[in-house]
Amino acid sequence: MKILGGLLIVMAAAACVSTPESAPTIRVLVFNIHAGKDAGGTPNLEGVADLIRSTSADIVLLQEVDRGTRRSGNVDQLAILGQLTGFSTAFGRSLDFDGGLYGIAALSRGRIATTSTESLPVEPPQARSGRSYEPRAALMLRASTRLGPVQALNTHLDASRDEHYRLQEAAHIVTLARRLISGSVIPVIAAGDFNAEPGSRTYQQLIAGGARDTWKECGAGDGFTYPADTPVKRIDYLFLTSGLRCTRAEVLDTRVSDHRPLLVTLTR
Repeated sequence: MKILGGLLIVMAAAACVSTPESAPTIRVLVFNIHAGKDAGGTPNLEGVADLIRSTSADIVLLQEVDRGTRRSGNVDQLAILGQLTGFSTAFGRSLDFDGGLYGIAALSRGRIATTSTESLPVEPPQARSGRSYEPRAALMLRASTRLGPVQALNTHLDASRDEHYRLQEAAHIVTLARRLISGSVIPVIAAGDFNAEPGSRTYQQLIAGGARDTWKECGAGDGFTYPADTPVKRIDYLFLTSGLRCTRAEVLDTRVSDHRPLLVTLTR
């Protein structure tokens, strides 16, 4: 055990941690849903809902969610997923896009008590195709679970080959996570599509900031999540701070999206 960057880091002694049968657990699903399209680009929002239900997830942290955009048939994808699963919902707007909204979202089996969205500003402003801008954001929420209240931070970082923007965004994520931790005993998880592999400076910045990679603690194998057809890299993560530990992490073999989802079981 050691203190790093003001956060408590618990070093895992083994890849998988055993848990007493009676210990309560929750499942967290981290999933880039590709604007409701499967790996082949065909709209498949019902398939996303089916997969969510099949995992018995308690908290679902989604990236690339459309609300009322023309490309997604002007439907509110989060509202539909909420209806199909019966979960509470929260949305974090990244930008106005194609006649609607685009961003990150969460579903929770329990009540969502609070929610807020923070921008992740970068310099210079991030250009995207069409000479517009693609600002990134973090959705933060507090949800009721069998383990008590849990604070979750969900994000989707820049996908450029160069890490210039991701490093700035990751620094904001570390700051936001520390803000959630400060003065609170409620555990914090941080997750999303970070577009950064474990050997990257972005990943190392998050670890140095106090994040614990659940795959390193309780996953087995390479954990590749992208692309879905033949995954070759790990860019989707669930990080822990203090108060929770993981007992299992797995990447689900599915082509419901162009990413494969990460499912993590947590306990205290």
